[in-house]
Parts: sequence; C-alpha cells; structure tokens
Amino acid sequence: MGACLALLAGVDAQAQEAIEGLSAAQLFDLADARRDAGSADDALALYDALARDPDADVRAEARYRKGLTLADLWRFSDAAVAFRALLDEKPDVIAARLELARMLAALGRESEARRELRQAQAAGIPPDAAPMVERFAAALRSQKRFGGSIELALAPDSNINRATQARTLDTIIAPLTLSEDARAQSGLGGRAVGQAFAKLRLNDRISLLPRFAGLANVYGDDRFNDISASALLGVEWRGDADKVSPSVGQTYRWFGGESYARTRTATVDWVHAVDARSQLVTSGSASKARYEKNALQDGAIYDLSLSYERALSAATGLSLATSVTRQTANDPGYATWAGGVTVAGWRETRWGTIYASGGARRTEGDERLFLFPERRREWLLTARAGMTMRAVSWAGFAPTVRVSFEDNESTVGIYDYSRVAAEIGVVRAF
Repeated sequence: MGACLALLAGVDAQAQEAIEGLSAAQLFDLADARRDAGSADDALALYDALARDPDADVRAEARYRKGLTLADLWRFSDAAVAFRALLDEKPDVIAARLELARMLAALGRESEARRELRQAQAAGIPPDAAPMVERFAAALRSQKRFGGSIELALAPDSNINRATQARTLDTIIAPLTLSEDARAQSGLGGRAVGQAFAKLRLNDRISLLPRFAGLANVYGDDRFNDISASALLGVEWRGDADKVSPSVGQTYRWFGGESYARTRTATVDWVHAVDARSQLVTSGSASKARYEKNALQDGAIYDLSLSYERALSAATGLSLATSVTRQTANDPGYATWAGGVTVAGWRETRWGTIYASGGARRTEGDERLFLFPERRREWLLTARAGMTMRAVSWAGFAPTVRVSFEDNESTVGIYDYSRVAAEIGVVRAF
C-alpha cells in the first residue's frame, strides 16, 4: 500500500505520511469521511490511489466509489469513465454497469445506456439491485437537454474516390480510356465527424428533437474532399417499451469543393424493447435528391431497415441488420433496387471495446446506362473491425482505431472497385 500512496495526487506530504500505515479499509473510511465533509477532491485523490492497489477487489471498489462521488458532483462524463474502467477489469459487477447506464442516460447517450442495461440483464440482475434499475429508468425519462459527440482521425485509404483501377472500360461505342483522376487514388486524409442535438420536453412522453451533423474527409489533393452537413427537426414519443421519432430535414454534400447534391428527407425511427436483453430498431425514410452536375440522377430514394440487437453476456453482444433501398432517377439507368444484411458483434475488455462486422449487399439497375453494354448488377462485400481504447483516455477523449475493407464487383466498370482503409483518432461525447 505504501507504493500506492506515493502516487496520491492532491494530498500533501504530511497527509501522506499520516496515512502511510492505514489499511485499504481504513483508507476507504477516510476517503468517505472527506467526501461527506465536502472535500470531494481529497476523496477522489484517495480513491485514485486505491485504484492502483494490487488487489483487484480494492481497485474495483475504489473506482465504484469514485464514480458515485463524481456523479454526485454532476461530472457525468468523468463518472462514466470510472465505471467503465471498473467494468473493463470486472465485467460482471452489475451495480457498476447499472450506474454506467445511468451516467450515459444523463449524458443523452440513450442507445448506449440501453445497451448497458441489456448487458446487465444478460448477466442477471439480483433482486437487491432492483432499486438501481429504477434509478436507471428514471434517468432515461429525464434526458439530457443538449449533447453531441466529435471524432477526429487520420485516415489512410487505398481508394479515396471509390473508383475502378482499370485503365479502360468497354462501352457500346469503343473502349473508353479513363483519366488518372477517374481511377482509384490512394491517399492520407483527415476525417472529422460531429453531431449535436437538443431534447426539448413538451410533456412526460413527447420531446422536440432538433439534430445537426457533419462529416468531412479532406486530403492533400482537394479534388477528392468530401464534405456533408445535415439538419433534422423531429418529435420523439416515448412509451414504456417503445420510442418513435419522426423527423424531416435536409442534407447538403460537397465534393472537390463544389456542390454535389441536395437531399430533402423524411424519416421515422421506431425502437422497441423486445425483452430485457434485446431490442428491435426499425427505420424508414423517403428522400428527394437533386444532383448538381447530372440531372439524369435526380430522383427519389426510399429506404427501410430492420436491426435486432441482443446482449449475450455482461461483456458481449451481437446484432443482425437488414435493409432494402429503392432509388428512382430521371434516367432509368441510374435507378436501382438494393438490399443487404450485416452481422456485427462487440466485446468489452479491460482496454476498451472491440467490435467487428461483416456484410453483403446486392444492387440491381432498372436498365443499362447508355454507354455500357450491361445494366448494373453488383455485389458489395464489407468487413470492419476496430477498438475504442478507454483505458488510455484523456480529458474525455478516447483513442480509436478502425480498419475496413470493401469489394464491389459490378457489371458496370465505373462502379467496380475495392478499397482498404483505416482510421486512427480520438472520439469524445459531450
């Protein structure tokens, strides 16, 4: 314990000497007394020291009490980090998982909060934990009014424009030679993703929900910069086991510094709790797209998706998603039907969350494009894996690493491509 106390930040040398001979239980009593006396900083310093103890049970108890203290100070993000650190080492501590769910709910990260509850249910909630479940439910009913997230990353990519590697393409007239920038280009880019929301309660079950989001992929060659921004205004209705969120909005996209497309969208999302360990998410949307450079692509986009998510244990879970999309266009050669399925899984570890997914999607064109001999028929195969490393988080930012693979086999050469990409960055919710 002496080596541990030498790391006790925030407590002066005299105080360290006075408590050098105390046991872990006595240090917990001292920390609790300082907390109850209003000296939260002293208590947190003692909990941090105890969190370095060689005994795993002592470390877990210290992190749990630290999380509770931070929650009482309304430092919900810091409290969530403390509870997550505990669960990374001991995923079966139900009380900590329920408290983490409560913190996530207070931060407005409801989907993550519900996932933690399902993980707890998968491990089994004892009867004496029922009051915590009620606290969690109460937290979900009183959502954070404002929030969001931001992610910044370096993004090496073997095919930043998702273009074919072929030099020539067969057409009904003659072989078409592609320019260099029309072929696959590799590059190192920067990626920024952000979103913000507000929940303005109208009554106990209904809230007004404005949302804003942005995505930017930028490269040294600005011809391939891809930037989009969207704004949605919705209404959220909450039932005991359901949440329904209709919304309307608009998305703008710029490519290479020029306006590429504008899309008006109406969406409906329905989240249904199937049981204590699983949920069903249904989403539908109808959009009207206008393409600035090619009016032949203008048309409507209809999308319907269904996903099922289930917690397998306190540390693992799986999801299965399927979707179908219909896109119309002024030129039937650009009109398509598409459908696919994705399987994903995740596992909590002492270092963070590991996740992986794989999917397949089929696309069929209504008719062939004028220049090409066949109508569009293709298979898109995708695979992704990554990790969010909460164990080395700083100031609320957690490092994240992702690797992805795409292979699109198409009968139309301009749509035939493959790519391998990575993202190395940090993510933070606020």
